[in-house]
Amino acid sequence: MREVLEILTPGLRQILEGVQELPLEEIRLRKNRPISLVFSDEEVFLNDRGQYTLDQEEGIGLNEDDFQIIFQLITGSSYYALEEELRQGYITIKGGHRIGFTGQVVLERGEIRHIKNVSSINIRIAREIKGAAEKIVSFLIDKNGEPVNTLILSPPRSGKTTILRDLARIFATGSPELGVKGIPVGIVDERSEIAACFKGVPQLDVGLRADVLDGCPKAQGMIILLRSMAPKLIVTDEIGREEDIGALVEASNAGVSVFATAHAKDYDDLKKRPRFSPFIKMGIFERYVILSRNHGPGTIEAVLDSQGKAVSGRC
Repeated sequence: MREVLEILTPGLRQILEGVQELPLEEIRLRKNRPISLVFSDEEVFLNDRGQYTLDQEEGIGLNEDDFQIIFQLITGSSYYALEEELRQGYITIKGGHRIGFTGQVVLERGEIRHIKNVSSINIRIAREIKGAAEKIVSFLIDKNGEPVNTLILSPPRSGKTTILRDLARIFATGSPELGVKGIPVGIVDERSEIAACFKGVPQLDVGLRADVLDGCPKAQGMIILLRSMAPKLIVTDEIGREEDIGALVEASNAGVSVFATAHAKDYDDLKKRPRFSPFIKMGIFERYVILSRNHGPGTIEAVLDSQGKAVSGRC
């Protein structure tokens, strides 16, 4: 949170210093519109007394000058040095916090060149929850303690990445009490959300033996890791494209396990999505972990086998 405060105006920084220990997830800044703070279970606004309010009419806005100051603090006044990252709509700052942007998109030959006249900034606070995945580890290993191919399913903002990150940490570091020996883990972090790298260095704990390809497309990254880093486990987020199938099959043929995530409410919801049919028919995944927000993000509803049969209920 300290890194986030450093990119805000002094007035806003002073107000937010008091929420460092609260479950703040996002700070949403929109030019000439109210500042909003998103917590795990509600959104609030800031009034002119620096207090929280649920009334958006009382919310204070961010004027043009303050918005520009914050944007310059984020980019370090080096907009063009960050142009490639901004083209994707977000950057990652020190501490692993991810900042999204919207504004006027500039196209070149039908592809996004960059975003100018930025009018909205979304600061997503990076928080890791160590131990979040410990309850399910025993279901994701075979009799020899080796990881089995696992797909984590949940709707958006339900803790998929939090659980995935903690699994990477556990397997890359090792945990005798959980029956896990530390192994080389390769992470393909296409959207910089798992390890939250800043200048290539993980800002969040993904384990002692983790090697991260930051900003790399998943299918290409999995092949690169297989050929260059000899991982025992590959971890990646949000699979589903056709090219991902070939990479997963190649990993399996090489004896390398994969932990991945996908957007789906549950196993039945996954089966309705045509792009996932090959994964299910080929039996690539031996375990499916179902998450929800019923008791907060990362609530583990069930662990299923390759046929969708429960091997564990809510943990």
